[in-house]
Amino acid sequence: MKVLVIGGAGFIGSHYVRALAADGTAVTVIDKLTYAGNPANLEGAAHDFVHGDICDPALLAELVPGHDLVVNFAAESHVDRSIDGAADFVRTNVLGTQALMQACLDAGTPRVVQVSTDEVYGSIDIGSWNEDAPVRPRSPYSAAKAGGDMIARAYAVTHGLPVSITRCGNNYGPNQYPEKMIPLFITNLLRGRRVPLYGDGGNVRDWVHVEDHCAGIRLVAELGEPGEVYHIAGTAELTNVELTTRLLAACGVGWDMVEYVEDRKGHDRRYSLDDSRLRALGYRPAVPFEQGLADTVRWYADHPDWWEAAVASEHGGNGEHGGNDGDDEDGAPPGASGEPSREDVR
Repeated sequence: MKVLVIGGAGFIGSHYVRALAADGTAVTVIDKLTYAGNPANLEGAAHDFVHGDICDPALLAELVPGHDLVVNFAAESHVDRSIDGAADFVRTNVLGTQALMQACLDAGTPRVVQVSTDEVYGSIDIGSWNEDAPVRPRSPYSAAKAGGDMIARAYAVTHGLPVSITRCGNNYGPNQYPEKMIPLFITNLLRGRRVPLYGDGGNVRDWVHVEDHCAGIRLVAELGEPGEVYHIAGTAELTNVELTTRLLAACGVGWDMVEYVEDRKGHDRRYSLDDSRLRALGYRPAVPFEQGLADTVRWYADHPDWWEAAVASEHGGNGEHGGNDGDDEDGAPPGASGEPSREDVR
């Protein structure tokens, strides 16, 4: 089996590539290598790598043919950055998805998976969204992701392209670029810096370990129906205050290390997914949140060379970073605690 992974050098995509490579699957990665795409994430995983852009139809026409499965992780994903400027989000998340779907259609690709986010639904006060819930995005990022999802589904309905869509909760785990809440808070605390918390900290997110997310994607690639959406939910639904409490404890510090900051524009209050459709296919998350969080804190503590290099490469070597939200995180605005931020991709 030959698999083409778009955006495979990013956080989630690289874990997916590693899982495939461990099973002996032949994998080709296309990644633009913007700041959140890191070749070091793929070290030790057998793969072919192409430095390229999802919005390049000529490149896609060359590389897509001959693959049994194409999985699209490529996305601009940081909400705060989308508020500062939406153009790159529309380009990658909508136009890029269209270019990829057309390339897959032209090549007769047997199977395609479009990876998306719970944020396309907006906010939900009680209960959980099922896959038939209307999409009501409330940020430029989530609107662009919803647009890409609709393009993918349109190719399934209109052209019969065998593409399924996955929507996940907030991801966490090793190798996540430290602008997202969990790695930002961990790396700040490891350096003795305060952590920025939006508003009253009452926003609720559902946390899924990246390995569970990738297992869900693999199941959808194998058993999912074309044109259908599948939710990949997590194992812990927490307010940001509850998550911060656990991170402070894991790093051995107190609430004096927390800085409350002004809430973000249009900040969704709560996300929650009903994953019954995927569970009917046999999905079960395997990583308990407490174990996954402890392992993640330990990984960042043991790999300062990885995250210090990542943030230094973005900010001209000063090692500073800031901001955290997106399809897999929530917490503070760009520039919080005097730390700069730029555009995001994964």
